[in-house]
Amino acid sequence: MMKDALNLSHENVGKLFRQYFFPTLLGMLGMSAVTAVDGIFVGHSVGSDGIAAINILVPVLMLATGIGLMVGVGCSVVASIHLSRGRLKTARLNVTQALLFVTVVIAVVIAAMVAFPGPAARVLGASDHLLPLVGEYLLWNVPSWIFLMWTAVALFIIRLDGAPKLAMTCSLVAAGLNVILDWLFMFPLGWGLMGAAFATSISTVAGGTIAMFYLTFRARTLRLVRPKASRKSLRLTLRNLGYQCRIGSSALLGEATMAVLMFMGNRVFMRYLGDDGVGAFGIVCYYTPFIFMVGNAIAKSAQPIISYNFGAGVGRRTRETEKIALLTALACGLTTTAVFSLWPDSLVGLFVAPNSPAAGMAIAGFPYFATGFIAFLFNLTAVGYFQSVERIRAATVFALLRGFLLLVPSFLALPAWWGTRGIWLAMPVAESLTMLLIVGFYFVVRHRERNRGGDSRTPPAAYCEIQINSVFSPSILRARNRCRNAET
Repeated sequence: MMKDALNLSHENVGKLFRQYFFPTLLGMLGMSAVTAVDGIFVGHSVGSDGIAAINILVPVLMLATGIGLMVGVGCSVVASIHLSRGRLKTARLNVTQALLFVTVVIAVVIAAMVAFPGPAARVLGASDHLLPLVGEYLLWNVPSWIFLMWTAVALFIIRLDGAPKLAMTCSLVAAGLNVILDWLFMFPLGWGLMGAAFATSISTVAGGTIAMFYLTFRARTLRLVRPKASRKSLRLTLRNLGYQCRIGSSALLGEATMAVLMFMGNRVFMRYLGDDGVGAFGIVCYYTPFIFMVGNAIAKSAQPIISYNFGAGVGRRTRETEKIALLTALACGLTTTAVFSLWPDSLVGLFVAPNSPAAGMAIAGFPYFATGFIAFLFNLTAVGYFQSVERIRAATVFALLRGFLLLVPSFLALPAWWGTRGIWLAMPVAESLTMLLIVGFYFVVRHRERNRGGDSRTPPAAYCEIQINSVFSPSILRARNRCRNAET
């Protein structure tokens, strides 16, 4: 059994959640600050065109981050189940396989974008006016994405290893370094958009290096190991990675939701309002990752507690953690909605001059956009819960609803009905409809469980061990058997 700094099986659930949540929240907000500080300096140095240029590239960055989160979630859930059952070697192997996989994937993406920067910018929607700026930022920023991917996966592993404060440190060091270098490169040195890209790259490399150093040399339990190179080991590795990706697929869909939001928003704003409209939307998109990271912090802080107790068959602690996480999401949603609705002019003024055309559009749109934050955070937390208890199908369906099936039609239909206001309301409408469906699904499942006298979230292994009335789930049985056979 794993012996880490936090006792996941006996310590008070509320205290455990707080111990994970606050360091995780600060760390994730630090990651968002790396991007936001770029926007503030770019807005005051280059103007709204610089913000628009960066926003054109962001959808690909979100997809790359989504791959890292997908693998991070999957290996974290599988490793925590292995640790709860005493299989330390298998847990370490899963972690190592995950990091190798994301390294190969992102290397291919980086090579393609750096080799063809112009076509890549065109595909993402850059106008002739913005094309040179998009290409400049791409060439100086994209190569650092390999360290970003390492960080995305490693932070899950570090938290599971019982060091959430170290995970926070990785992010805060990167954020602090980025602030200093942004100011230095863009103002005293006058490097413009290239300086912003270079500063972000250096800070990303610093955060990724700290995380990988810890996993290689200082980890308590989940140290990296040398993988085997035999044909059988390769086949088992691919199977393990496929299962991890399947568990974490809704995390990729969560990032894909952000990517679709930005990609479709860029296209629609460009169509209705031109480059200034994309600049206004870009300001909103600098704030959206903060909201997203709050939801991620809630979901990822609950995940180790839920996964560990789910693997051990302790349904009471699993449900208690779920309740705390959802209440936290609602409280954070109300707070952020109030801030964005009451002080949009101050928030926009951080990035561009308040009297600019892009600023006026953003100030008018912020209150409409903010109406979706409560549902946004609730949905992220609920999908994270479904991942943690290996309800992969539910997590995937709801992630698809909020990311594609409802969001894309909202962007296409609402502007035709409500004009510019409809563009700002596309995300709130899609998220609110998804939240209603999740609540309905939850009550239907709980009603069926009560009628059957059990809790389908308790795994079959615990059914035999603690002799409770539980529904025997074939999907969870397959998951248990895959975990048992995962060691190579």
